[in-house]
Amino acid sequence: MPTLNFTLVVKHGRILAANRLLRGFRTGRIIKFMATPVLIPVSEYLATSYKPDRDYVDGEVKERLLGETPHATVQGVLFTIFLANRKVWSIRPFTEQRIQTSETHFRVADVCVMRFGEPPGGIIRTPPLVCIEVLSPEQSLADIWGAIYDYLLMGVKNVWILDPVRRLAWYATTDGYHLLGGDQFSVPETPILISLVDIYEQLDEMAAGR
Repeated sequence: MPTLNFTLVVKHGRILAANRLLRGFRTGRIIKFMATPVLIPVSEYLATSYKPDRDYVDGEVKERLLGETPHATVQGVLFTIFLANRKVWSIRPFTEQRIQTSETHFRVADVCVMRFGEPPGGIIRTPPLVCIEVLSPEQSLADIWGAIYDYLLMGVKNVWILDPVRRLAWYATTDGYHLLGGDQFSVPETPILISLVDIYEQLDEMAAGR
């Protein structure tokens, strides 16, 4: 009988991870196991340039889904709205920005907004005024909850999620997601208003090639 060399992670009698594909001994079936995560120190993550950038959670570098056209369009429109109003709203917007949400958690927000007077440096380490994630077609709300919860625990008060395909929007609290009851986002005690109608009109125009 040939010897198989591989690493398994077993818990309570269940195989949780392996570092290779295994062929069933009797049936010849190919059994695909989840690859064992490769953990790296924070210093290595910070010294490495990823394209596109990636999240870092407790030593594991996590890939982010590349946005398709609706995702990229909504992300760009949001950034443009914030940028056009940055002096009136006293803000600075960023896209694809690394945010250190805790000692060993780094998230890359689709869009985030800082107040004037809060220098972000290369990595944002103070809670942004707003963090926004735009869902890709393959993503669900459950898929992004880890990042959303990190923003909330960091102290971000305004965490928004948009689904440009289904035309839905939510805001998040530590209790979970809440469907937006209206057609605009707002930030309390500021003049910031983001109209979903305007965003989706621009999305439709660009989809039509205008």
